Amino acid sequence: MAEATLTISSRNYSSWSLRGWLLCRMAGLDLAVELLPGSDASTRAELLHLSPSFLVPRLDHGGIAVWDALAIAEYLNEIRPEAGLLPEAPSERARCRSICAEMHGGFINLRSALPMNLRSLHRGFKIFNGAKGDIERICAIFEDCLSRSGGPFLFGAAPTMADAMYAPVCTRFRTYDVALPFTAATYRDTILGWDLLNEWAAQAEEEPDEIEELDMEF
Repeated sequence: MAEATLTISSRNYSSWSLRGWLLCRMAGLDLAVELLPGSDASTRAELLHLSPSFLVPRLDHGGIAVWDALAIAEYLNEIRPEAGLLPEAPSERARCRSICAEMHGGFINLRSALPMNLRSLHRGFKIFNGAKGDIERICAIFEDCLSRSGGPFLFGAAPTMADAMYAPVCTRFRTYDVALPFTAATYRDTILGWDLLNEWAAQAEEEPDEIEELDMEF
């Protein structure tokens, strides 16, 4: 029996579920995954951006329940500090937490205009002005972090919680054919080549389509 269970809403559509799963795998948890049905009301609310809070992903570990990807990240850092979810230097830990919080609470225009869909590809997708500002800020974060750390991940040679938080954005950049500056494009490709992300994406391919609104034609 696995030591922990992660409840998710969708592998194909849920960026928050992806973040929670990446964090758990990075922390080395022996993990079972429970997938909520698409007919579940809370699942639909999250995936259609109708809920102000995130009750999934939810991690159940040793009798403790933790929900919301950022809360899961901090919990895992407490119980598995050796996993390196945060950088070693205090200044870089602060920076890592700050950009994770920025993703957690911001970039609403990007989320709405470019919903996560791993199985789709929209060549020449028209990006409206609201999302462009979010994309520019994310590219600036990538540039700043990588210039400090040397990459290939945001804080150096190994992924941290920041990479888990920004990985779904990199999939959106591919899905919607977003043109990026060189540094941001290089980081996107690093994330898209990440073995954990590819493991998740392979499982997403097998997931049934249950929410038609999320497979609309753009």
